[in-house]
Amino acid sequence: MKKGTILFLLALFLLSAAVHVSAQEKSYITVRGSQLNNGVVILDILKAGKAYALQCNQAQPNCTSLKDGKYQMVELPENYGMYECKDVEIYPESAVTSDANMKVGEYCLVEK
Repeated sequence: MKKGTILFLLALFLLSAAVHVSAQEKSYITVRGSQLNNGVVILDILKAGKAYALQCNQAQPNCTSLKDGKYQMVELPENYGMYECKDVEIYPESAVTSDANMKVGEYCLVEK
């Protein structure tokens, strides 16, 4: 009986993780500039022709000032990630986004 319960809970956990991964939205962005303001890195980006900003705290390990260019952006599900906002992860344009080693940064997405 205990083995059955453990297997059921494991299957439930794996199913829940699969749902969260599928909830991620991937898009392509263009970084058009960056600045540092009081310890906050701010990147000006375009996503589908609309202007946004990416912000992160310079002291955080996944906060980097990116060079101008094209990247992939993965919007994380609500309550995931480092920040209490629309949290996104950035990857090189040609990266396979399931490869966490390719992540170049994690930011808060702010609509302009």
